Amino acid sequence: MPGPLEGVLVVALEQAVAAPYCTSRLADAGARVIKVERADGDFARGYDRQVMGQSAYFVWLNRGKESLVLDIKDPGDASLLERILSRADVFVQNLAPGAAGRAGFGSDDLRRRYPRLITVDISGYGESGPYASMKAYDFLVQGESGLISVTGSPMEMGRVGASVCDIAAGMYSKIAVLEALIARSRTGEGASIRTSMFGGMAEWLTPWLLHHAYGELAEQRIGLHHPAIAPYGAYACAGGALILIAVQNEREWQRLCAEVLGRPELADDARVHDNPARLANRAFLDAEINTVFSGLSREAVRERLEAARIAYGSVNSIADVHAHPALERIPVETPRGPVEVTAPPARRAGEREPVLRVPELGEHTGSIRVEFSPAD
Repeated sequence: MPGPLEGVLVVALEQAVAAPYCTSRLADAGARVIKVERADGDFARGYDRQVMGQSAYFVWLNRGKESLVLDIKDPGDASLLERILSRADVFVQNLAPGAAGRAGFGSDDLRRRYPRLITVDISGYGESGPYASMKAYDFLVQGESGLISVTGSPMEMGRVGASVCDIAAGMYSKIAVLEALIARSRTGEGASIRTSMFGGMAEWLTPWLLHHAYGELAEQRIGLHHPAIAPYGAYACAGGALILIAVQNEREWQRLCAEVLGRPELADDARVHDNPARLANRAFLDAEINTVFSGLSREAVRERLEAARIAYGSVNSIADVHAHPALERIPVETPRGPVEVTAPPARRAGEREPVLRVPELGEHTGSIRVEFSPAD
């Protein structure tokens, strides 16, 4: 069955993670994505050699694309890119600030030439202001956005392991592209979309920013616990095995006390009778839970939580997740052979995803040059 974006042509002047995430997920939905690369390729191709000699990052983010090698500073190659863009629906770029514009492919100029075109500029800190020209990598934006300040233990800050700033920017960009395609179907007009990695993280950190602006910004780095809900964190069972529990409302708190801890009277103790009290007296709360859990095996705690309908989970390693029963995979073709990757988290019921291919550098250059050759 054709994907919902079949017939949509996306041109991607992209590198690394943020823009490739956006365009790869458009390709998943059936769009044709032409990825423009330099002669030495998207530098993410060289991040590692873990997938049969190929980069895990590149395999993850570039399935379903065509690779076109161009030097956009060369007049002939620039002319080819212009011809492709004249027929494109979407143009996505995340080059260094100002680079696309200096090469003649700035979004404002493109939109004047092609009013139906949807342009997407992904940057670190936006298009204006004192940070506009700063280089922005995921780790740096984690720090600038405040994410690192709320991640880790009370003794030490920590970087979020996944490239969340890049991924958020890519996700928001894809959402905005879909919205713009819907709007264009009604108005005939394209759109100019600007997404920043910093903006994505600021959005995710809105509760903390609201606490700071209107209330009290309490504990921020509390390890495997939640800064605004308790009990909601990791607790050690007998032998040191960890279990995660999450209590979301007072009904669950009552059941945790009565059915899991065997302490029904604790539910009404003034020190922990509601969530604000439990946050204020977290040390007392944790001691009460640890007293019970430390004397039980993890399996015994799990059985009690299951019976009491309390949400729980495990602190899994990547090896554990690789074997997890909830993990779904899809096949992907690569130049070195087929691999299996994590399936898209949102899937259309009853449809089977096509097997997409990760391109070799410049694999489609010849055919694209022929397809978009100047009219005689």
